[in-house]
Order: sequence, then structure tokens, then C-alpha cells
Amino acid sequence: MNTILLPVFYLPPISWFSAFLNSENEIIFEQFESFPKQTYRNRANIYGANGKLSLIIPISHNGKREYKDIEISYREDWQNLHWKSIKTAYQSSPYFEFYEDKLRKIFEIREKNLLDFNLKALEIIQQILKTEKAYSLNAEYIKNPEQINFREKFSAKNPSEFEMEKYYQTFSDKLGFLKDLSILDLICNKGPESLTYIKNIKQSY
Repeated sequence: MNTILLPVFYLPPISWFSAFLNSENEIIFEQFESFPKQTYRNRANIYGANGKLSLIIPISHNGKREYKDIEISYREDWQNLHWKSIKTAYQSSPYFEFYEDKLRKIFEIREKNLLDFNLKALEIIQQILKTEKAYSLNAEYIKNPEQINFREKFSAKNPSEFEMEKYYQTFSDKLGFLKDLSILDLICNKGPESLTYIKNIKQSY
């Protein structure tokens, strides 16, 4: 059994789920790290009509640094904007209609802190995937942890290092296959086959 120290993301990329749902991995989530900007912690990439589209949760700048204390800004109605973008991107995908009601619930969650919001969203994604993967939260920040450290493993800026089979995407005929987008892309396009797809991803440790 591997113990993996995993960051908590907003509607995480598919590669994140390959680590999270691997039955050989025990999962500990990092909550005490100093919040890094421009990462998947508050952004998710979907496939829009013009290619990759980043959905970003706005953060309240309250001077707090630890991830567990980072607060979401609701000054603009970002939840409605994100949901509209997702509907526009995926309404013609094979499975969007099937999961629409559950996915909509993510954008009705009102949490003060980003970590709590992401964990609630993960709960809904697990319901859709029909998984019940357990996890725990770490108790303190450790620079060089004993666990396998995945805190910097998934880059929002660089191409994914995980190997993935191509699958049909709504706009792939026009713009080609986009690898390792948010789990939403897989769910909407592969539906019940999503879990099998995730399990077939080659691990990169």
C-alpha cells in the first residue's frame, strides 16, 4: 500500500483521479500548505467551443496563507458563470443530460472556504462515479513528508505527464483531443465507462 499526500483540487483533472482512486493508494489530503497560485486548487479546465477553457474560483484576499483558511469570493456570481460555461461546453455530449441534475448541485454549494467547497464537490463526483474512496486530512505541514508527495505533481501550466488513451470529446473533430482535462470532461463523454478509463491510466510515480 502506498500512502499518497495529495492536494485538493476544484473538479480535478483525470490524472488526479487515477492516483486518488487507485486501490493500492491510501490518501491523505494536504490542508496546511501555503496556498499556491495558478494551480488546480481553484481552477478546472474544460473543453469549450474554442478549445481549453479555464474555470477559476475567485479568492478573497484576507491575508490568510494556509490552504484550509483560503476563502472564496462571492462578489461576482462565478457559480452561475461556471455552470453556464459547462452547459454550453457539454450539453451536446453523450452523457451530460444523464448527470446534469447532480452536476448542478456542485454550483449550489455555498461554503466559505475553498477546501470545504472542493471536498463537497468531490463528494458529488464520487456519487456520479459510484465510488466511496476514503481519505484523511493531514495534521500539519511537513516540507519533506514520509508519504509519496504529490503536492506539485499536477501542473496547470505544463502538459500532463500521464499517459492516456484518446476518447471522443464534443469538439475533438474540430480541434483534436485535449488530454487530462477536468473529470467533468470524462464523465460527460464516457459516462459509466469513466471509472474503467481512470483505472487504465498508467501511473507516473
